[in-house]
Amino acid sequence: MSMSIRTFCLGLALAVAASLAAAPAGAQERVQRKSILELLFGSPKRKVEEPQPTIRKPSATVRKKKPARTVVAAPEPAAVEKLPDAKVVLVVGDFIGGSLGDGLITAFEATPGIRVERRTNGSSGIVRDDYYDWPAALPGLIAETRPTLVVVSMGANDRQQMTVAGNSEKFRSEAWTKEYEARVARIAALAREGGRPLLWMGMPPFQSSALTADMTTLNTLYRAGVEKAGGEFVDIWDGFVDEDGKFVISGSDINGQQVRLRGSDGINFTKAGKRKLAFYVEKEIRRLLGDAAAGPGLQSDLKDLVVTAPPAEDAEITKTQPISLADPALDGGTALLGGSALKGNGKSLRDKLVEKGETANAPLGRVDDFRLEKTATP
Repeated sequence: MSMSIRTFCLGLALAVAASLAAAPAGAQERVQRKSILELLFGSPKRKVEEPQPTIRKPSATVRKKKPARTVVAAPEPAAVEKLPDAKVVLVVGDFIGGSLGDGLITAFEATPGIRVERRTNGSSGIVRDDYYDWPAALPGLIAETRPTLVVVSMGANDRQQMTVAGNSEKFRSEAWTKEYEARVARIAALAREGGRPLLWMGMPPFQSSALTADMTTLNTLYRAGVEKAGGEFVDIWDGFVDEDGKFVISGSDINGQQVRLRGSDGINFTKAGKRKLAFYVEKEIRRLLGDAAAGPGLQSDLKDLVVTAPPAEDAEITKTQPISLADPALDGGTALLGGSALKGNGKSLRDKLVEKGETANAPLGRVDDFRLEKTATP
């Protein structure tokens, strides 16, 4: 090989090496060799993948919360200053009596002539006189408050044994019942001392069916003992059951609105329930205390009332037919002024129609005269 050819080959090799060095790294990769089929028929066309469309997620829309609706409660009656000689209603009892006392305070809040004094002990009762002795405590409470009327409600804690003559008697046994009746009569007699009015509110139903059944038995004892002492038993049972006599947590309040009356335990009362308890007793208090239970400006002045008694015997209102001047009966005209006048009860035709449905006969010959016997016309 001549010197020039060798020099040419050397220069060519150096140029190729320089171009490979200057080429990017991707160009230096091994080139895949074509097969015989590719040489004969050509390389297959590569499938061009279309770019996938980018799906944009919708942005979360932040919605403004609507302000909660505020239920406008009926305005409660404003408290008024009690009169110096306001009549006192003393409320005693257990936790049910305490709920009743709260409701009565609200009920008479705007009544200046009545002041409610609540003296209750939630865990007390008639059975456990070792814990709280109501017959021993009641005279002192009466002397302290000087009530015009006493309201009693207790018994929800009395489903337990009672010590009678040193023996523990089971609930609802014969000895237990006899002693319980005697204690109820004693409390009622103390409250009624001096002829003072007494209202004894019965126990309500509870969520427990066993407790409810026992309250029914106790209410029977309360009613008999209180009425024997001259007091009045106030039955509230129907206000806290449905039409089938079953316990309800929610029901109608004193305005007829559906509200929650009892707590989640099925025993205690809500504010609306306390007010409904008081509703039954409030009516009796207003009836017994009269004008003192009326609101401001509602006192009635009985002296101005005039009662007119109805006449013992009214004269019947009658109408006579017109008298013809040619009537022969006119010769005895003096009889019209005598004692032949008719007497009756003062009932007009309208009164007879409204009260007894009686109608007067139509005049003879009128189109609505349906009598069978007609008078022949000349």
